Amino acid sequence: MDLQCFLCWRVALLLLLSPCGLQCMSVHIINREPVHVIPGSDLVLKARVEQGPLESISVLTWERELETGPDPKRVTLATCVGRSIKCVGTRPNVYVNVAEKEATLEIKAYSDEDSGVYILTVKDHKGVNTSAQCIVRIYEPVHHVSVSINVSHSSLVCGEAWGTDPHFSWLHEQVAITNTVGTVSKDGTTLIVTKTPFCGHFTCMVSNKLGYSSATYTAAPCETGGRGTTAAVVCLIFLLLFGGVLAFLLWRRRRHSNRGERLHEHLDAI
Repeated sequence: MDLQCFLCWRVALLLLLSPCGLQCMSVHIINREPVHVIPGSDLVLKARVEQGPLESISVLTWERELETGPDPKRVTLATCVGRSIKCVGTRPNVYVNVAEKEATLEIKAYSDEDSGVYILTVKDHKGVNTSAQCIVRIYEPVHHVSVSINVSHSSLVCGEAWGTDPHFSWLHEQVAITNTVGTVSKDGTTLIVTKTPFCGHFTCMVSNKLGYSSATYTAAPCETGGRGTTAAVVCLIFLLLFGGVLAFLLWRRRRHSNRGERLHEHLDAI
């Protein structure tokens, strides 16, 4: 009997010292925010709901409010009520599912109007609310790519306006950058040019899931093998012309020589 009392007191003490005891409702949205959604695709938010052994969910509500603005009015998207957790969406494209320790919100055919802060609120049997929220934004295409030069550091900087998850790549004369031309920063936005002289066309390409855009910086023309090739062609043409003139002169000389021989033969015959 003494052992049972000791164990009971120990369990009671542990419950008192624990931060939650038998009542510890917690709500956490699993998605990494901000969540970006391509227009026309589906938004799926998942949340984990933990509750103590003496707790039960009375009402579960999904809401949305504007991310910015003076009056971020909340709009109810779906409500789940009762022990069986029956859910009702406020729009035809809103679907909610509640399983053990998990709640899912799905919005079909996402549009810009669906952007904002999503709030999941869980009310327990005592009327205590516990909430979690997540920022959801529309997936933006790449906009307004530009290239600027930093003369003092011999580098080019690529900028993009507000595209979602942009990826940067560089070309020199329509060919991917190599070590002979320069090095690209880890984030891809800066090209440090080591090529001398600093010449040619440098193109920055920015892309994401919705497409790409580019901008080109034009430096002085590169004096490469092009000029040597032109000089070789000019020399070849000159040699051909010179050879043609020389052949014509030789042919003309031979013709006069043949005419003179025939004239001498004719005079000898007379």
